[in-house]
Amino acid sequence: MSTSTPSPGQDPVDAITAQWAVVRPDLDTVPMAVYGRVYRLANAMSDQVGKAYAPFGVSRGEFDVLATLRRSGEPYTLSPRELSATLMLTTGGMTGRLDRLERAGLLGRSPDPHDRRGLRVTLSERGRELVDEAVEAGLAVQRAALESALDESEARQLAELLRKLLMASGA
Repeated sequence: MSTSTPSPGQDPVDAITAQWAVVRPDLDTVPMAVYGRVYRLANAMSDQVGKAYAPFGVSRGEFDVLATLRRSGEPYTLSPRELSATLMLTTGGMTGRLDRLERAGLLGRSPDPHDRRGLRVTLSERGRELVDEAVEAGLAVQRAALESALDESEARQLAELLRKLLMASGA
């Protein structure tokens, strides 16, 4: 199969759908165009936002743990199970992140006063300060990307359309 380079004003998804149009002109590739762009955009922004978090000494995944604790409100405490469920991580994956963040002094683990076998994970003051700064850095990257292509009305409309798709998907 030949490869296709996008023409000026087109993106790689245009090239892919154009290839499908040649070999399978009967296909409606609009869903592929939408979700292919969403997927590529999500990956690109994840990489860019991850770079914005790097100066704070945390990875994207570690930021997500800290941000989840911060969003939970005072006293910024959740169980490892609550964190795993919110972040869609296995308990093993969560344990590694918690270990790194605890060693860095960004959170602490303590026995759950209501469950002898349970633990509570609490954001430290240093962790709260770090996540507050890092979230601003990540939002600045996302805002710049939006403003480079869309006006405020278009960005809000896109957010609403993506909400509709997400809700319909059951995710």
